[in-house]
Amino acid sequence: MHEAIIVFSHLRWSFVYQRPQQLLARMAERRRVVFFEEPVWDREAAPFLECSTPAPGVLVCRPHTPVRQPGYHDEQFPCLLPLLEQLLREERLERYLAWFYTPMALPLVATLTPRLVVYDCMDELSGFLEAPSELAERERALLARADLVFTGGPSLYQAKRRHHSQVFCFPSSVDAAHFRLACNAGIEHESQLSLPRPRLGYFGVLDERLDLPLLDALALSHPQWQIVMVGPVLKITPQALPRHTNISYYGQQEYAQLPRFLAGWDVCLIPFALNDATRFISPTKTLEYMAAEKPVVSTPITDVAEPYGGIVFIGNGIESFIAGCEQALGLSEQKQRDMVGAMRAVVAATSWDATVRAMEELIAAPSQR
Repeated sequence: MHEAIIVFSHLRWSFVYQRPQQLLARMAERRRVVFFEEPVWDREAAPFLECSTPAPGVLVCRPHTPVRQPGYHDEQFPCLLPLLEQLLREERLERYLAWFYTPMALPLVATLTPRLVVYDCMDELSGFLEAPSELAERERALLARADLVFTGGPSLYQAKRRHHSQVFCFPSSVDAAHFRLACNAGIEHESQLSLPRPRLGYFGVLDERLDLPLLDALALSHPQWQIVMVGPVLKITPQALPRHTNISYYGQQEYAQLPRFLAGWDVCLIPFALNDATRFISPTKTLEYMAAEKPVVSTPITDVAEPYGGIVFIGNGIESFIAGCEQALGLSEQKQRDMVGAMRAVVAATSWDATVRAMEELIAAPSQR
């Protein structure tokens, strides 16, 4: 059996199913994965770990502490360090890697003796709304401590490669078989069946990365278009979301249900604002939409526009984005075939399985890098 991986994450396993779950669920086929989440406030109890096994080989540990400060705040560590030490003893974790998704958890490594420290940098977290002021400083410390740095896209790779000698770009990939299910219109989710066509859809987190004025203008420009938004609202108030009769919000859905929503969409949207939070993002949904063989319209996010600008409609500004949606809905049969052929070629060239194999090679033989 391989050594274990102890993961420190700012995202909960039960949140939107994305890069961490895709990678770690696969790694758990060969090694134990202990997924250590941010603490939750529990006024009544002494600190304890709430543990669950949501996937084979994956142990999710959610600390409960009486400390009000959220996340991996410095005030949490006197509670978290003993919990982590207890976890290592009880689970007999002696040979393991430490795997970070957030630099904020770095002080927890003080109680560990990992063979390797891996930083899988999937976002530039310092650009996000409500980012801790000390995040940038702690990331510098993590980069100094890490043996391997993986980045979630080419923009992040360019940003981080100057700060570490072992940075490797592993862009978001796709579970093609899962999202290809959406090519069968018969599986469509019952909750959207009553909506007229055409339908323009988005799935993902609804947060500060969304261009809300764009979404508002899109709904107003074509009242006959139905805009379907699937995903949890985070860090913005629900009241901030545009409200029109042709926008439907479905909240967070299980990963298994996403192809069923996709199956009934005519166009897929990536309506991100251009701001600090989106400067380095590489949206996983781009390839997921492509696997469903649906036209895609995006704002000019670098990691979408540069690799896929010949396949995805890029709308720079509100009028251009709306025009892209009009073009996507009006594709001729030949252009539709050409688009699907290009999408299939992109999707066939990548997989989460291949990404995991490449990461495992680097993890297994650091002396040969």
